[in-house]
Amino acid sequence: MTMYENKTEEVPAKAVLACVDTGDFDAEASIKELEELAATAGAEVVGTAIQRKTAFDPATCMGAGRLEELKEQLEPLGAELVIFDHELTGVQVRNIEDILGVRIIDRTTLILDIFAQRARTKEGKLQVELAQQKYRLPRLTGMGTALSRLGGGIGTRGPGETKLETDKRHIRRRISALEDELEELKKHRDFSRSRRKKDGVLCAAIVGYTNVGKSTLLNALTDAGVLAENKLFATLDTTSRSIELPDGRSVLLIDTVGLISRLPHDLVEAFKSTLEEAAAADLILNVQDISSPEREKQAEVTETLLEELGCGGIPKLNVMNKADAAECDMIFEDSHTVLISAKEHSGFDRLLDCITKLLPETARRMQLMVPYDKTSLISRIREEGKVFSEEYTAEGTQIDALVDIKLVKEAEKYTLS
Repeated sequence: MTMYENKTEEVPAKAVLACVDTGDFDAEASIKELEELAATAGAEVVGTAIQRKTAFDPATCMGAGRLEELKEQLEPLGAELVIFDHELTGVQVRNIEDILGVRIIDRTTLILDIFAQRARTKEGKLQVELAQQKYRLPRLTGMGTALSRLGGGIGTRGPGETKLETDKRHIRRRISALEDELEELKKHRDFSRSRRKKDGVLCAAIVGYTNVGKSTLLNALTDAGVLAENKLFATLDTTSRSIELPDGRSVLLIDTVGLISRLPHDLVEAFKSTLEEAAAADLILNVQDISSPEREKQAEVTETLLEELGCGGIPKLNVMNKADAAECDMIFEDSHTVLISAKEHSGFDRLLDCITKLLPETARRMQLMVPYDKTSLISRIREEGKVFSEEYTAEGTQIDALVDIKLVKEAEKYTLS
């Protein structure tokens, strides 16, 4: 007997993307990024609509006339969803849905949905829910007026409005509970950071725009096994792995959440404790996709957020990734810029050399000939650092060692010439 497994595949929602071009940003580039976001969320984009206006319409964002035109295009396309490339108010969502007759979401809701799909750890899930609840709260008002159309109360407090107030109180309580839970996790994270500092653990934070190859780089350097897909926000939760540098020191590489232009404020706030890993790092690896025509703008977004997090004084290494997919004639490598391909594992020797030189000197690789009456120094070197090889000779003990910076001055008198 042949057994057949009955599988039901989820059919992607057909979506049209809508944008109002006020000249504040590159609408064409933004709508292209929105298309990638939609694909990442599992939607099939079947059309786009860009309206050029000097300002957003407060009631309908695009204007009622343009929405009527858009409505005529939706049915032939089979579209059941319209995604706006802007944040919409609750009133705008209600008004647009009344005109178009399909479900409406905005850019922020889409990003939050992707984050909700991608979060794996408890902290990641709490952070996403907090951002969702904070985003939802002020938008209940617009929907609440729709719920209260039946009236039924003295003045304007109809049953819908009562439901609205109940929803608001519930959301505020949930926000408070989420913030308390995240505060406890933050204390644990802060303790881990301070412990690393106390133990002298060097840290390098991997930051950059979403989909520039941060997780691919971490996997290539450490075999971390982090999900790495050609999708926006393929990974969300922070991952850290240790690698050994050419001078024998170890550094903890910390992968952080990918950034994106106009990242929702509530999401930045919710993930601040995670992003603060960069502010506590000894070095920032600013990964950039050299094959992207938007590289400079993406780098600008990253730099702006790093400044907001107080990372201005931390050394930075610009890691120009995806060299295998781009013409790299215009990129000049220097002590703060390195060209690599995480996919092809190329450029890693120079990358590790640059990391080694930019990290603060906490230890030094030294070749020493230590007299036999000074063997206590070797014991301290072994305790504070690392001994790679040891050979007993007529003159004393010859060692190749990583010497803690506190012992370097004492050890220098025994350096082999």
